[in-house]
Amino acid sequence: PEPLHLDRIEPGYHARFADGRTVDVYGDADAMAAEVARTSGAAEAVRYRRMRGWLGEVFDAEFDRFMAANFDSPLDLVATRSARSDLLRLARLGGFGRLGPRIERFVHDDELARLFTFQALYAGVAPARALAVYAAIPYLDTCLGVWFPRGGMRAIAHSMAAALQSAGGKVEYGTEVTGIDVEGRRARGVRTRTGRLDCDALVVTADLGTLPELGLPVRRGLRASPSAVVALGTIPVEISAAWPAQAHHTIDFGAAWAQTFAEITARRGRGRLMSDPSLLITRPAATDPGQYIDRGSRRYEPLSVLAPCPNLDSAPLDWTALGPAYQREVLQVLEARGYRGIAEHFTVDRLDTPHSWHTQGMLAGTPFSAAHLFRQTGPFRTRNLIPGKDNVVLAGSGTTPGVGVPTVLLSGKLAAERITG
Repeated sequence: PEPLHLDRIEPGYHARFADGRTVDVYGDADAMAAEVARTSGAAEAVRYRRMRGWLGEVFDAEFDRFMAANFDSPLDLVATRSARSDLLRLARLGGFGRLGPRIERFVHDDELARLFTFQALYAGVAPARALAVYAAIPYLDTCLGVWFPRGGMRAIAHSMAAALQSAGGKVEYGTEVTGIDVEGRRARGVRTRTGRLDCDALVVTADLGTLPELGLPVRRGLRASPSAVVALGTIPVEISAAWPAQAHHTIDFGAAWAQTFAEITARRGRGRLMSDPSLLITRPAATDPGQYIDRGSRRYEPLSVLAPCPNLDSAPLDWTALGPAYQREVLQVLEARGYRGIAEHFTVDRLDTPHSWHTQGMLAGTPFSAAHLFRQTGPFRTRNLIPGKDNVVLAGSGTTPGVGVPTVLLSGKLAAERITG
C-alpha cells in the first residue's frame, strides 16, 4: 500500500476573539510559551508551562490504563495493585475534579483558558462540568499537535483499505448491510441488499443509533453529545485571500462562553441555537496545496464552516426547513466578523445538519455519539462486547474509549484484541 503522509499543522489553530484579539495555538512548547508571553505576558507564559506539564501528567496517568484498555467491569479500575495505583495517581492529579476550574487555576487569562477547555465539547459537556480526566483531549489537541493527511482526510480511509487488501482482505464498496444472522450466541454472517457474507467474527462500526436495525441491543437512557451544522464547499482564492485569518483551522469565538454551552448542551427539549456563535473555519489547502481546484481561469480552495448546535433530543428542530436559513445566518455572522465575500461567493456543495446525521443512523442526530458523562465514560460506557453474542464486537465513537479520531482508532485496536485474545 502507498504510505500515508501526515503533515504537522503549526499553528494547529488560529483563535480570533470577539474583542479583535488573536492567539495562535502551537504544539511546540517553546513556540506556544512565546505566543502566550506575546498575548498575555511573561507571567502567564510561566503558568502555561505549568498547565502543560499537568496536562501531560494526566494523559500519562490515564492513557494505558483508562483509554487504551478494555473493561469488563467497573471493578477493573481497582482489580490489581497497579490499577489501584494508577487510579490513585489520577485522583491526586485532580482528575476527578472539573476541567474548566482546574485549567483556570493555572492560567488567569479567561480567553486563553478557552483554548484548553473548548475541547470538552468533543466529550459532549460544558468545560465547567467536564471531568478533569478529559484534560487528555486538550493535551492531544494542543501539545501532541494537529496533523493533516496529505491528499485530504479521505487518504486515511484509502490507506486503511489498502492495508487490509495487502493483508488478503477484501473491501465491499456500496454494500448495505440489512441484518445479522445469528445461531445461538454466535453471528454466522451479515445480510446485505444483494446476498450474504459469512463471518467467523464480526466487528460492527455502525453508530449506536443504527444498532437496533441490525438486531443489536442499545443501552437505554443514553445522553447524546451536541451536534453540528457543517457547510462544505469551495470559494475563490481571491476572496479568501483578503480574510483576516489565513490558517488551516480558525476558531472564531463569540463573546459568549458559558451561555453558548448552556444553549447547545441543554437537556431534552431545552436546547437552542447559539445566540452568539463560536465557529470553526477549515481551509485544508493552507497545509496541502494539492487541495486547490482550478476551474477555467479561477482558482478555488475547499472550505468548511462548522457551527455547534444542540442534538435532536435537546432541540427537536425541523432541520429540513431550518438548515438553509441557518447556513445563511452563520455566513452573515462571518461576513460581519471580517470574512468579506463569504456570504456571496461560498459555493456550498453539501450541508450536514442534525437531520443529516439522524438519517445516517446517528444517535439523536449527532456525529459525536454518546456524551462523556461520568455514567457514560470508561467502564461505564457502552462496552465493545455485545451481551449474549460471543463473536460480535463494537468499534467506533459510541463504545470505549470514546469520541475523536485518536480514540476511535484505539477502539479498533481494542476490538481486535477482543477477537484475537
